[in-house]
Amino acid sequence: MSSSIYYLDTSALIKRYVAETGSAWIRSLVDPTASNLLLTARLTIVEARSALARRKREASISDDDHVFAVGMLANRTFTQYHFVELEETVVYLAGDLLDHHPLRAYDAVQLASALMINSALIAAELPGLIFLTADDRLSSIAQIEDMACDNPNFYP
Repeated sequence: MSSSIYYLDTSALIKRYVAETGSAWIRSLVDPTASNLLLTARLTIVEARSALARRKREASISDDDHVFAVGMLANRTFTQYHFVELEETVVYLAGDLLDHHPLRAYDAVQLASALMINSALIAAELPGLIFLTADDRLSSIAQIEDMACDNPNFYP
């Protein structure tokens, strides 16, 4: 199996920690034996923690599952994910995206982060990344911006 470069937004990454449509597919991509490079924005960790806390409050996951998921997220933060930081260039590109597309602020940051890394990969004559999101609107906008995308919800 050849390895790929994936950028996971929060809606894709959370599927690793909570069982829902697309979770098995995401888990296969992020499995260390797949040797894929996994990228995300640093703020994804905050968004993922928010999603896990919300699910705990809504009782869609148990307290024990919440503790386990938060622990696994923390562990993998240090061992598997490579982060795009919220630097000035990402902020400005996110702002430009907001001027042209109906995006939420964090979605603009996610897409700007992926676009910045993708440009760097292509400039270095490396394969581009695949932007993973379960958000149909964000996926459509990413495709308008010439980003290769996939949606874990297509893989039940």
